[in-house]
Amino acid sequence: MSNPSLDTSLSQDLHANPHPVDLSYDLEACTELMRGGSKSFFAASKLLPARLRPPAIALYAFCRLADDAIDTGSDPMVAMQDLHSRLEAIYAGRPGPQDADRALTLVVHRYGIPSGLLEALLDGFLWDSQGRRYETLADVEAYGARVAGTVGAMMSLIMGASTDTAIARASELGVAMQLTNIARDIGEDARNGRLYIPRAWFREIGMDADAWLANPVFDSRIAGFTQRLLLRADALYRRGEFGLSELSWDCRPAIQAARLVYAEIGKQLEREGLNSVNRRTVVSTRRKLALIARAASVAFMVPAAPAVALSPVPAIHYLVDIVSKERDPSEPVKLWTVPSRSFDERVEWMVDLFGKLEQRERTVR
Repeated sequence: MSNPSLDTSLSQDLHANPHPVDLSYDLEACTELMRGGSKSFFAASKLLPARLRPPAIALYAFCRLADDAIDTGSDPMVAMQDLHSRLEAIYAGRPGPQDADRALTLVVHRYGIPSGLLEALLDGFLWDSQGRRYETLADVEAYGARVAGTVGAMMSLIMGASTDTAIARASELGVAMQLTNIARDIGEDARNGRLYIPRAWFREIGMDADAWLANPVFDSRIAGFTQRLLLRADALYRRGEFGLSELSWDCRPAIQAARLVYAEIGKQLEREGLNSVNRRTVVSTRRKLALIARAASVAFMVPAAPAVALSPVPAIHYLVDIVSKERDPSEPVKLWTVPSRSFDERVEWMVDLFGKLEQRERTVR
């Protein structure tokens, strides 16, 4: 969490910085970055309450730039060192000239986002660049906790939900989404030399993981692995739903919509025979909109908490600890005043966006 004295004097610190924050400019730059390169997130952000879209976009913009720097740079370790230096400057209240850094500085200090969460995220990006081997499902979930569970935890803090339960369920939801991504992208990842299916699963059936990685083909064995990933994701989606009650009513539709749409990727993959080697599963625009419409009801109806409290799954336990140790008891401070829009208006915007994206996808094909 941010130092209270630093947080109180943040505006003076930033004003004294040779690269002072111009919030309107920084946020506009982050928004353009997400609109141009991360359409799925930019669309999903429109379902968030208007007051939370700017900090969410600022967070995702930095995450995306960090991922690109490590994944596509000439030296991942040099990129990591640079990113850690940038984070130190951000948490000191003295960001550099990068638009995303200056916007993120305001977000982490006002919403009390611990630096440990962003450092864990960077570790996950580095694992990708290093070609890390995942022997067990627990190893895969540890990866998911870093690249996606951290984002869930940070978004939970931005939405004002910082209890252990809220952080655990948000982190587990992030891991569920990452497992869905892995199941959907098995072929694409393999062709890029990456394998996220636990190697122990290959050994269990006498299959050589490296030989398959060198020549990725679909068969019933790969279908079985895909099914196992989706079953685990489904279990985590169910756990994630119990966290909805921790959120304010106007945040619930966006999170439920994300949960339903991502889970539907797995269901669609099952309907297509679990073949994610030869093609990439896509959920139709019409189906997405139906799920988004269903999500609106959770603003008033949320599942009852289980009779026995759910302990965090092992992979994300340390994320809960990071937040718990640095939790700021004060209420989050509102950063931006943005004109409010109803849920119906946000859905209408998404209908238009999804239609345009689907048309563009057909044109590209």
